[in-house]
Amino acid sequence: MLTELHPPSLGSGTRAPAPDRRPHAVVIGSGFGGLAAAIRLGARGYRVTVLEALDQPGGRARVFRQDGFTFDAGPTIVTAPFLFEELWALCGRRMEDDVKLTSLDPFYRLVFDDGSTLDCCGDEEAMQARIAAFAPDDLSGYRTILKDAEAIYRVAFEKLAHVPFSTLSAMLKAMPAMAWLRADRSVHGFASRHVRDERLRTALSFHPLFIGGNPFSATAMYALVLHLERKFGVHFVHGGTGALVQGLVRLLEGQGATLRYGAKVAEITVAKGAATGVRLSDGEVIAADIVVSNADATYTYGTLLKAQPRRRWSDAKLQRARYSMSVVVWYFGTRRRYDDIEHHTILFGPRYRGLIDDIFERKVLAEDFSLYLHRPTATDPGLAPEGCDAFYALVPVPNLQGDTDWATQAEPFRARIQERLEATLLPGLSETLVTSRLMTPPDFRDDLLSAHGAAFGMEPRLLQSAWFRPHNLSEELDRLYLVGAGTHPGAGLPGVLSSAKILDMVVPHATERV
Repeated sequence: MLTELHPPSLGSGTRAPAPDRRPHAVVIGSGFGGLAAAIRLGARGYRVTVLEALDQPGGRARVFRQDGFTFDAGPTIVTAPFLFEELWALCGRRMEDDVKLTSLDPFYRLVFDDGSTLDCCGDEEAMQARIAAFAPDDLSGYRTILKDAEAIYRVAFEKLAHVPFSTLSAMLKAMPAMAWLRADRSVHGFASRHVRDERLRTALSFHPLFIGGNPFSATAMYALVLHLERKFGVHFVHGGTGALVQGLVRLLEGQGATLRYGAKVAEITVAKGAATGVRLSDGEVIAADIVVSNADATYTYGTLLKAQPRRRWSDAKLQRARYSMSVVVWYFGTRRRYDDIEHHTILFGPRYRGLIDDIFERKVLAEDFSLYLHRPTATDPGLAPEGCDAFYALVPVPNLQGDTDWATQAEPFRARIQERLEATLLPGLSETLVTSRLMTPPDFRDDLLSAHGAAFGMEPRLLQSAWFRPHNLSEELDRLYLVGAGTHPGAGLPGVLSSAKILDMVVPHATERV
């Protein structure tokens, strides 16, 4: 934990240290977006204070430890490690000296309701052989999808993800490329145009769910993930994602930053149309030259700036916005190992479109479900006691705009997850289960301050992306900036790290007049 340094008592004739006259940046929240922003600001000459409401850093990437097991609460997949490497380089260090990454093969195993499986990897020749065996009539279409996904990546990620969309002209400038890439189509529509096998359509379109998106409405620009994975691989951090959080905290420590836990921000203070600092829930006021919010964008505008007149992100507009799904995450440990289970497994249910509609449109908790099973001990056995396995099962569910009573439904739903896993991937689970913990949509609302318990903020749709999303350079106040899942470019580790990178373009250097 980082603490403010206090000068020693001064003896007679001892000169007091010079006051730190660097401009002060306050960062609200220590998710990956907030930590990355803090490091980038520190590297550009700011004195940085990070305020975290929870008792540990990481936000959604916090860590749960119980009964000898270590569970990453949130993100588990690293797909663009160079974005992390940049942060270490800014501090004059090498990431590989502090954090060990392992490239996974396969990236993940897809298990369909009919029992068929598809292991996805970065070896193009191997993947084409697997597609030829899995859906032989679609091999040519699969090749076309990969080619088109690379073209989308070149524009959507390389040219647009790291730049601000602070003005409408910036959006208009990007429109021709987006039109050429058919950004109006959904990811599922993009896949369906080229392949006919429904399982393969699912395999090539489910990725928006990783960032809270509906595959049937998320713009086809998000198909860039198909190329991103192949280009950079899928990686796991030894010690869990929490080890990556701690690595970033150490970088901040080396920069002399201050990180305070249990420091819940109640309000962003304002004077003459500019952010001037924050007021904590206990009444303490912290002055700042700039404020960066890594909080949920709706919480930033609807709560932290509740008393301020807002031109664009009014309460009415925030209420009209469409929000991502939520998730139920069951963390559990077993007294035995399941060595036939890959590090990442996606287990699809009997429905795809119908289930997605239940989650996003009807907002009802369906009887059936699909899930993502994370088994980190496949790669790092040290995350569980010897001879044991650690898991988490993540199930997309409606956000709290539906009427599910989680106080009564949480345990029955967890039991259904257990029953499904025992009948498919983990035989004998009931007899070998030794520890259990559950996270539901109200936890996202109450612990992570996410509007409607949405796990990923505003839903990534075409008209809630880029200029249409809350801007990195706030539209409401001078000297206020946003990072994280709720702003451009969106959720997921590459997205939130890119949002912090955008600050290099919109925040003045500390040597300039702030």
